[in-house]
Amino acid sequence: MTKRKMSIAKAPKIPVTVLTGFLGSGRSQYLGKTTLLNHILSDNTHGMKFAVIENEFGEIGIDEKILHENVEEEVVEVMNGCICCTVRGDLVVALKKLHKKVKMFDGIIIETTGLADPAPVVQTFFIDDDVKEMYNLDSVITVVDAKHILERLAEEKPEGVENESVEQVCFADRVLLNKTDLVDGKTLDQIETKVKELNPSASIIRCQYSKVDPKELLNIEAFNLKRVLDFEPDFLADDQEHQHDQSVSSVSCRVKGNLNQEMLMRWISRLIEEDGANLYRYKGVLAVKGMAEKFVFQGVGMLFDGAFAAGQKWTEPEEDRENVFVFIGKNLKSEWLKNCFKACLVTNSLRFKVGDRVKANVGEWKDGVVKKVWDEGNAYRIEVNDRKKTNVWAPIDVDEYIRAVN
Repeated sequence: MTKRKMSIAKAPKIPVTVLTGFLGSGRSQYLGKTTLLNHILSDNTHGMKFAVIENEFGEIGIDEKILHENVEEEVVEVMNGCICCTVRGDLVVALKKLHKKVKMFDGIIIETTGLADPAPVVQTFFIDDDVKEMYNLDSVITVVDAKHILERLAEEKPEGVENESVEQVCFADRVLLNKTDLVDGKTLDQIETKVKELNPSASIIRCQYSKVDPKELLNIEAFNLKRVLDFEPDFLADDQEHQHDQSVSSVSCRVKGNLNQEMLMRWISRLIEEDGANLYRYKGVLAVKGMAEKFVFQGVGMLFDGAFAAGQKWTEPEEDRENVFVFIGKNLKSEWLKNCFKACLVTNSLRFKVGDRVKANVGEWKDGVVKKVWDEGNAYRIEVNDRKKTNVWAPIDVDEYIRAVN
């Protein structure tokens, strides 16, 4: 009787896509890396289901609040630090945890913070034996901002400190040149030339609003370890370390309450005008007094975009709504930012009630009657005593807008 050798088939490795891009590769709440992620998750053509690992540079996460709400994917947050250093151990734990649910997913997407050097993230798939057996690194996708990328790539750093945007381009298998509508053709050609100098083998895809066919990004088997070792021979060394620019920090705030819309916009306008050059990225989800929808904002430098998000209404009562924001940039004044934000909260009761006779400032003082309080984010809606019964708003409860009748 002959003995047969029994072979045990190994479970197929799960493909992993790493999504990177320096802070501000998008333009508004739905136009950056998170936008690209949303496109992938909501696209029905690829037929795949993903687990998502997100990372925020800071203590508070925002992106999970603006991810596509109808997706069934599992989202794991790796918080409070750069995924490439202080929380890399958490990344390994998250990957091993997700592998227990391997039958539920066709792939993993890792969205890193904009300040992440991809090298230690990529290393994880080659130096951790368990992760190496479970997963296959399919590709590194880097989203770059056509408006700012040349400036970021040329930025000089202190000795020993890495330029993360350069590292992200160097490690990319695909470079998505986003926001192409904001620059001219000559600038786009200059960007592509610079990208090719740093990474000759990377494919470059020009796009707007991060709209790219997922088939060009998923299951493309583009990552090549030999290419990485060619430009970084010590890539797999155990003692690899990197330094971040210590002048760059994040300021985050989480506070219950409702904001006065006029005061909020005045503060943001002043902040952008005075400190826009130092702001790499800022975003938030806010509760505005008198509005049922969430106010979602994001910005890069002096490019600000904010709006009430259609279909994203608060389910909590007004007193339980929670505002969150994160600012990332250079030389940020943490306490000043937090105090200015909190100063926009509605804390006092209004002086007038519906039906009160008042004077309204419409360029001149006119008699009127309060018709509604906290109407569409404004403290008062007033019906002026004229032939048209004109309705005007007083955005703030101060004498400059509304006064008592003498």
